Amino acid sequence: MLNTLTRFTQSPANWCGLGLGTLALLLSGSGLALWGGAMGSVGLAALGYGAGFGVGGLWLGFPRLRGNPWDELDFSDEGDARTAMGHALSAVQQLVNYNPDNRLSASLQAQVLGLCQQLSTLLDQWERSKGQLSLEEGFHARHIALSYLPDALKTYLSIPKQFAATQALSNGKTAQDTFKLTLDDLSGKVRQLTNDLASQDAQAFLNHSQFLHEKFQTRSLPGSHSSA
Repeated sequence: MLNTLTRFTQSPANWCGLGLGTLALLLSGSGLALWGGAMGSVGLAALGYGAGFGVGGLWLGFPRLRGNPWDELDFSDEGDARTAMGHALSAVQQLVNYNPDNRLSASLQAQVLGLCQQLSTLLDQWERSKGQLSLEEGFHARHIALSYLPDALKTYLSIPKQFAATQALSNGKTAQDTFKLTLDDLSGKVRQLTNDLASQDAQAFLNHSQFLHEKFQTRSLPGSHSSA
């Protein structure tokens, strides 16, 4: 709601309306307007605002009351981390499936959704794992879901589709190829975190199995022998 109000108040059409409405009030106050009195001044100001808004909108564009869909990809690292991560991943998946103006190629769509699935798998494993991620690794896991991936996607979608696919950036690659590399980097980190938890769980399983083996293995009694 606040973003919508801000877009409206800062639009050129609104400023044109305010300018012409103010001019109408000044004319009325100076006695140059045909209408007199307080009600006449208010009516003249409203008429001036409406005319200015209309002309400004036609000339410079009317305000967009609804922003770009990707502008909503803004998440905070507050409360339960895993709940916040799940909410962020759901929003990213919905946006990628919607694919506004077909800005994402089929391969990029699949890559982003694949990364979301990796993160969901990490979340599930993190929930049930006997192991723990370090503070640094936990920080990385949260921020990949809450900021690194959403911010990369949001920034990429702000680039015109044709430019993103054809124009080389200062790194010698297009924005589309650069985004693919970014997704590869994030995917590699998520894979590492997932394997780290899996290794801890596997070691816990091995330790328990060895404990049971040592506890219940059959030991031959001293002097015992097989009968003939």
